Amino acid sequence: MTDVLWAILLVLVLAAGWGLNLFGLPGNWINAAAVACYAWLFPADQRLSISWWVVGAVVVLAVVGEVLELVAGAAGAARVGGSRRSAVLALAGSLVGSVLGAVIGLPIPLIGSLAAIVLGAALGALAGAMAGESWKGRDLDHGWLVGQAAFWGRLLGTAGKLAVGAAIVAVVLAGLLLR
Repeated sequence: MTDVLWAILLVLVLAAGWGLNLFGLPGNWINAAAVACYAWLFPADQRLSISWWVVGAVVVLAVVGEVLELVAGAAGAARVGGSRRSAVLALAGSLVGSVLGAVIGLPIPLIGSLAAIVLGAALGALAGAMAGESWKGRDLDHGWLVGQAAFWGRLLGTAGKLAVGAAIVAVVLAGLLLR
């Protein structure tokens, strides 16, 4: 019975880790660490164990998620001539925006608050990129162009990272249940 409780706890941690991706936090890496700890604590001869192959697959997926998020965010702004300063401020703005989105979206049931987090992060990236370009001495039109690229890059990066996070949960569930 205790192995079932530990498996349920692992699934709850995976769900929470997946949700952290919405805030731009390393939810996939938290999930990879949780799966590695679970595999270490529960040897392969137990009923609800996870093999080290599953752990390896989760780590590879976490790397893919980070690469997707990084490439989507950076490629958009770089493609339109954004500065490093605007890229850093877009990242900071997206973190602040996701937290503000979570607070603003609280009164709205689950889907509304999730949408507010993602939209807040994208708007924060837009504002941060525009501030970076302005600080760099570039005109408003160029800042707006870079901000839009950061906005769409953030949305695409978050979507990619969430998809990879869902794949991580699916791989772990399959590893737990298909033996």
